[in-house]
Amino acid sequence: MPKPTRRRLATVFLSLAVVAATAGAALAQKKYDTGASDTEIRIGNIVPYSGPASAYGVVGKAMAAVFKRVNDDGGINGRKINFISYDDACSPPKAVEQARKLIESDEVLLLFGTLGTASNTAIQKYVNGKKVPQLFVATGATKWNDPKTFPWTMGWLPSYQSESRIYAKYLTKEKPNAKIAVLYQNDDMGKDYLKGLKDGLAADPSRIIAEESYEVAEPTIDSHVVRLKSSNPDVIILFTTPKFGAQAIKKVGEMNWKPVTIVSNVSASTATVMRPAGLENSQGVMSAAYAKDVSDPQWAGDPGIKAFDDLLAKYLPEVNRADASAMTGYNMATTMVEVLKRCGDDLTRSNVMKQAASLKQFAQGGLLPGITLTTGPDDFQPVEQLQLMQFKGERWQLFGDVISGELVGN
Repeated sequence: MPKPTRRRLATVFLSLAVVAATAGAALAQKKYDTGASDTEIRIGNIVPYSGPASAYGVVGKAMAAVFKRVNDDGGINGRKINFISYDDACSPPKAVEQARKLIESDEVLLLFGTLGTASNTAIQKYVNGKKVPQLFVATGATKWNDPKTFPWTMGWLPSYQSESRIYAKYLTKEKPNAKIAVLYQNDDMGKDYLKGLKDGLAADPSRIIAEESYEVAEPTIDSHVVRLKSSNPDVIILFTTPKFGAQAIKKVGEMNWKPVTIVSNVSASTATVMRPAGLENSQGVMSAAYAKDVSDPQWAGDPGIKAFDDLLAKYLPEVNRADASAMTGYNMATTMVEVLKRCGDDLTRSNVMKQAASLKQFAQGGLLPGITLTTGPDDFQPVEQLQLMQFKGERWQLFGDVISGELVGN
């Protein structure tokens, strides 16, 4: 073949190689929205570090610890997490103020783990209007699973209604004739719990003989507990936050009252509820769990608990490992890290939501065996299973099987 022809072919091949390389680079091009870059991912968070729900401040601290560890290990796909967490003191107007600051001033890529039903309700329309992910909100309200109306909001915790339907199922089976009294927080959280319980007891709603609601601003709920006792129920169910859960369990004990007592999962912390209520008053109290309890000896040597303990020892030594809020923050942040890893170099807000809605039986070391996270474009409820437990001695003891909240009452 003549030399000029070879040169022309070489030129053609070189040109094709350049085109192919350029096309490959275009396909691999990094995509960013506000809050993300080659070096950083900015995440916003709102938690009540002060006020009546300040016990939940540990949730935010544990989240921060997880992200610090990730950064020390090199970040996510080479990017460091800038976790910006503000206090709203459990005040919805303050939550709105902090959300605006995070999105408009701090220019975060997404909001993560914002805590409290009332606070998240207050910011939900604004955040969705801005098309900013409001991911893995730290509240079990059923309404966070509404992708058609609020496509940028996703829950994480088992829904309050699923949890309370499990209590209804237990009482129907084990205490079919028991009369029930309910103490609930007068907000979306408490009402959500109450609805689930009533739905679960729909076959015999008259079993609930007394209801008492309290306001989060009340200094004590002793008077409500006294009124419930006067109705002479066999069972008292406490749909409360930690401070009021501890008060109620303590007051029941002080009155030498011995009803079957059930407390919501959000108030089942050994460190912030059961011990402050008095271990003697906490004996026999029931609840439900989805996460491992570090005080349970069956998890001694468990890899998931070891990873949790190692994190606290290095990054959060001042926090009591038995505080369930620490495990909650740890578990939620672990899920958030997984979603960001799956985003790769496409750190757009739409892709963050796409990856969050694509979890399939994702298992984490801090969750009970058999409990995994699964989401889809039409299902924004990652955790839907719980297991009943009872407080004995100085710790919770699990019993029965893992139950799916979706199946309860069917």
